[in-house]
Amino acid sequence: MECEFPTVNSNNEEIIEIFKQTKTIAIAGLSPDPEKASNRVAVYLQNAGFKIVPIYPKGDEILGEKVYKSLAEIPFKIDMVDIFRKPDAIATVVDEAIARGDVDIVWTQLGLVNNEAAAKAKEAGMKVVQNKCTKIEHAANF
Repeated sequence: MECEFPTVNSNNEEIIEIFKQTKTIAIAGLSPDPEKASNRVAVYLQNAGFKIVPIYPKGDEILGEKVYKSLAEIPFKIDMVDIFRKPDAIATVVDEAIARGDVDIVWTQLGLVNNEAAAKAKEAGMKVVQNKCTKIEHAANF
């Protein structure tokens, strides 16, 4: 799985549209540690005006937002799931997103590719971005 090349991915125009339509971003693997990339990206996204929803196995609050243990627990609509989990965990997050039926976009961070899960998400009608950083892409385009 590591170093897999993304065969399912959005282009830059699609990425710009994704950010324009996104308001709520669930971040799978959002660490409470400010030194971790997931935390720095979440702070950036919050400051850019997005509502972030932490998904993390422990704790009650990260960056002032209630922590959920899984995507399934979140009781309101999620536009995007931004994944900071190992490639073998991506499929589980995608399956949860498909089961919810209200997630529009699945995004895996830099270095994270799971083409099988990405193809499943696309077949379910979601937009997919792999191996790109939401912070870098947003900063480059807005």
